[in-house]
Amino acid sequence: MANRWKNTLTDRDVTDESAYLNRRQILAGTAAGLGLAGIAATQAHAEDLEATAWEDITSYCNYYEFGTRKDDPSKYAHMLTTKPWTVKIDGLVDNSGDYAFDDIMAKMTVEERIYRFRCVEAWSMVVPWNGFELADLLDLAGVQSEAKYVAFETAYRPDEMPGVRYPVIDWPYVEGLRMDEAMHPLTIMATGIYGKDIPNQNGAPLRLVVPWKYGFKSIKSVVRITLTDKEPPTAWNKANAREYGFYSNVNPTVDHPRWSQASERVLGTGLFARRQDTLMFNGYADEVASLYDGMDLTKFY
Repeated sequence: MANRWKNTLTDRDVTDESAYLNRRQILAGTAAGLGLAGIAATQAHAEDLEATAWEDITSYCNYYEFGTRKDDPSKYAHMLTTKPWTVKIDGLVDNSGDYAFDDIMAKMTVEERIYRFRCVEAWSMVVPWNGFELADLLDLAGVQSEAKYVAFETAYRPDEMPGVRYPVIDWPYVEGLRMDEAMHPLTIMATGIYGKDIPNQNGAPLRLVVPWKYGFKSIKSVVRITLTDKEPPTAWNKANAREYGFYSNVNPTVDHPRWSQASERVLGTGLFARRQDTLMFNGYADEVASLYDGMDLTKFY
């Protein structure tokens, strides 16, 4: 199933680390910005995307298991042991069991995906992820026909995660997707950034990335994936259902109860960071809007 949407970038374009860290333009046009052949032609907008600097991506993070300040994860996430790593896949699958990370990687095809990333807090960045399609991992486990949702769980290690001493949420962190969302080719399990192993503070060694949803849906450091026929609970929805819905698709027309979602602060653009208009489904409407046919998108979900 891998390589269905080939990356349009070549090694000449993307492997020079100094070019990345200097935040040069990746390539002109949406084709390079998204890193996905076949998608660019369907985008309603055409703009250059500049990858956010490594330093900004890795130092400005929400990973409350290591603290609630943006720089806490980069200070404390080194405490997380990521080798060895095992992911339990269970529920409505044919091949339930504990999957070693190295064994998973041996069976997956890793691609580069350059995606917009939009936080519910109204800031954004552009991240050059490396990873594989979640659909390929689910196919490996053997999805049963009764499965309608996919539930995810983050590692919970009080000895390594100082933030879990505080009841910010009901630990461990959990998330979920509807099955068609999980199987969509845009949905990936990321294992790297800029061609390097993903740093601990960004969700090592394996995190979900769903680019048309607010960032908290892209759960970090996944240790369990469960296929189920019922909508699974999600961490922020349990903490505050009024502010965080199950779907949480990026939607500039539906404000957060405490702030507007119509625009976003672009991370890495200086002290007085420029703002830009937020795009419906974070710019991926042509690819994913059909998943929500029949839903009233003027309402909070």
